[in-house]
Amino acid sequence: MDLLTAQELRPLLETRHGLAVSIFLPTHRAGREILQDPIRLKNLLRKAEAGLVENGLRRALAREFLAPARELVQRKHFWRYQDNGLALFLSQGFFRYFRLPLHFQQLVVVADRFHVKPLLSLFTGDGRFYVVALSQNQVRLFEGSRYTVSELDLEGIPRSLREALKYDDFQAQLQLHTTTSRPSGKRTAVFHGHGAGMDDAKENVLRYFRAIDKGLQSLLRTQPTPLLLAGVDYLLPIYAKANTYPGLLDQGITGNPETLSASQLHAAAWEIVHPYFKQAQDQALAHYHDPTNANRISRDVREILPAAHQGRIEFAFVAVGVQQWGTFDPHENLVSVHEKVEPGDEDLLNLVAVQAILHGDTVYAVPPSDMPDGSSIAALFRY
Repeated sequence: MDLLTAQELRPLLETRHGLAVSIFLPTHRAGREILQDPIRLKNLLRKAEAGLVENGLRRALAREFLAPARELVQRKHFWRYQDNGLALFLSQGFFRYFRLPLHFQQLVVVADRFHVKPLLSLFTGDGRFYVVALSQNQVRLFEGSRYTVSELDLEGIPRSLREALKYDDFQAQLQLHTTTSRPSGKRTAVFHGHGAGMDDAKENVLRYFRAIDKGLQSLLRTQPTPLLLAGVDYLLPIYAKANTYPGLLDQGITGNPETLSASQLHAAAWEIVHPYFKQAQDQALAHYHDPTNANRISRDVREILPAAHQGRIEFAFVAVGVQQWGTFDPHENLVSVHEKVEPGDEDLLNLVAVQAILHGDTVYAVPPSDMPDGSSIAALFRY
């Protein structure tokens, strides 16, 4: 399994029944270094086995627990097709692995839940967005991040104008082309209607887009995740008129999207949304440092974790590659921090990120050098 989408992330966030093992290792796409990758995984599996035994599992059961991952070590073909990093997740009856464009540090975590913090730059900080590729003949919906893009099912969304309006003679009734107006040089839509007239033609397109918007509302809800449109220039303002989704961006990808692959749409979309996400992170940092918010900020995981569990985090910054071990009792809102990992511990920074994501709050996973005040965690509370 390679593609890690938000839908695939959700099972990793859920509380496990029993122990969960998370393994991260750097991998190579080519060269002699490929031969070292299975050896590296084999060594990390030994460490995982020791962690399972330390947490009370008999060694024979620990080996059985890790058998699906150990089988990958022997698959030579598997190691020829890697990305920059490999992430593996195992629990009783559960095994997933992802080849990802992330440079991981070697890490093994044995806890009561999966360790997902190294993955967060795929979904937070570096941003998550949607692209709707619009044309009269086809509609496609994509979910993307800085590194990934995946096409989503269009449940409840018409796939073409013909389907939306149920016209058998649509092409004969509606023809669209553009001309160049003067002196501005802007391209203007010209509708040639046969029978229905220009106004009816525009209204039909508007009805089509309203049907798409209605379907998107069911799929995307009202979350503020940015949405970009891809389509010929005269269709985008018509869709903007039909849109009710709060995350629609003003700038879109112009041109015929039917000629663009998913990777081409992704590259064009990232050029547009990257400044948007950078601006959002800079604004969050400015809010964090705003003196008027001084009573709502914290750099103490013992304060931040209970707030995240209660959904009181407006946004949080967590340091990638840093762990803070301990335990959390959600019933007593009690956080215990340990200098070294102990049996039953988990990374409290990871738990903050998980709880914030589950509550729909924003998490920025950043390098330690970019953390506010040089801390390993920082947050602004809603109240």
